[in-house]
Amino acid sequence: MDADEWGPMSKRAVLEVIALDVEDAVAARAGGADRLELVTDMAADGLTPSAATVAAVRAAVDIDVRVMLRLADGFAAGSAEDVARLVRVAGELREAGADQFVLGFLDADGDVDLAAVERLAAVLEGCRWTFHRAIDRAADRAALRKRLADFPGLDTYLTAGAAGGVDEGRDVLVAEARRQGEPGYEQQLLVGGGLRLDHVPRLLDAGIDGFHIGGAARPSGWDGPVSAEAVAQWRAVLGA
Repeated sequence: MDADEWGPMSKRAVLEVIALDVEDAVAARAGGADRLELVTDMAADGLTPSAATVAAVRAAVDIDVRVMLRLADGFAAGSAEDVARLVRVAGELREAGADQFVLGFLDADGDVDLAAVERLAAVLEGCRWTFHRAIDRAADRAALRKRLADFPGLDTYLTAGAAGGVDEGRDVLVAEARRQGEPGYEQQLLVGGGLRLDHVPRLLDAGIDGFHIGGAARPSGWDGPVSAEAVAQWRAVLGA
């Protein structure tokens, strides 16, 4: 897909689906997903998959794949040794074919952990990446956006608008959509976190054109695979 199609003026809404393995990836692609977020261990809300999984998924599907960079539950980057390990892992994933990523870290005060993000952004030079739902736990999301405004490669915020999910954060999402294009608000809003089909009309009306689903693509829950039919239902609501 051409990079221009991801911009805020895109007519086609982007549908990103969480995938854990090749089976999920193939089903999501068959259902009409535009992009995958590739993770492991959803009991910890999604951690970094293995390089072998990345390589297998990249070989199996022809859509964009964003790979999670997160080694432990929570939104802290950890110690200097933990960050160094994550940097090494990011390099290994790039060698396995990953060229898009998902990351996001906060410090103890709820501010963006710039040191950790800077180290990873350096090893991801030339890659596009998403700052994930850590923004929904930030002490000041506007300040976080301002501090990250010029980071190379950052083109998306995955957010529910609030820590409690889209039900709680819809007004924030709509307000941020209205600011699209302002300094700190150039990145695409990718809405996810308790997202339901009934949320979609208002979000589309607000100009939001990025949607992220996980459990909604799995009728059997996280113990079951992605359903192509469930993904297709979302694709139909979002527009072909």
